[in-house]
This record gives sequence, C-alpha cells and structure tokens, in this order.
Amino acid sequence: MSHHPDVCFSFMDSLYDTDFYTWTLEQARLLREGRLSVLDIEHLAEEIEDMGKNWERALDSQLERLLAHLLKWRYQPEERAKREHSWKASIEDARERIEDLLVKNPGLQPHLAEIFPKAYLRGCRWAVSETNLPNSTFPQECPWTLEQVLAPEFWPD
Repeated sequence: MSHHPDVCFSFMDSLYDTDFYTWTLEQARLLREGRLSVLDIEHLAEEIEDMGKNWERALDSQLERLLAHLLKWRYQPEERAKREHSWKASIEDARERIEDLLVKNPGLQPHLAEIFPKAYLRGCRWAVSETNLPNSTFPQECPWTLEQVLAPEFWPD
C-alpha cells in the first residue's frame, strides 16, 4: 500500500478499524523504512501488549487442560482403565506445551503461580462437565503443588 510520506493519523485510525490486515502491513512497512513519525504508535503498543497477553492465555489454557485431565485421572479410576491411553497422551501433551511456552517465553514463568489457582478452578469445572461427577467430588483448592502438576513423572493415584 503506497501513501504520501505524511500519512495522516486519522487515516491510520480509520484503517486500523476498517482493515486491520492492511493496517498491519502498512505499520510493518513504515517500521522497516524507519518512518517512525508516521507510525500509529498507540495502536501498535496495544497490539504488542495483546500479543504478550495471548501467550499468557495460551499458558493458562494448557494449565487448565492439564489440571482437568489430572483430576479425571485421580477421581475417575474406573474410567481411567478404559481411557488411560488418551488421558495420558493429553496430560503429557499439555505438559510439553507448557514447557515449550516457558522455554520460548521465560517471562511467563512468574505468571504460573499467579494463574495456577484460577486454572485449577476452571479445570474443576471442565472435569465436572466431562465426568458428570458432582462439584463436591473435587477439592476446593488444588491438592497438588504446581511443581507436581508440571513434573513428567507425577501421576496422581
């Protein structure tokens, strides 16, 4: 997209709201050209923050999935016998994805302890909906430490 060198901000605001894809290409072009004075700084800052938050949401989602499957593993032993392979695969996959997220984004490490309690509560809701067990089956607080949950050798019995 080619524009006059003095791209006006109202055009950028409008483009941001009406054609995000084109806006991103235009911002990347302006950055590469070093034309910092015409960048849509406010929206760029918002988008960069959102990118970081997306990684945090991905970590939260994987932790929730891991906890739900650990709960099913622990509190539905009769089903575990039938579904052990798929539950084990899901638990291992969630652990690997969490590890990958933390390796690629070490700044997320401090957020783990912060999101752990809420991820556990969502994991409980997930487990309740998938097992049809009453909510009271599951402890109100996670019975395991974060370190246990993430440890590849940990299998609650």
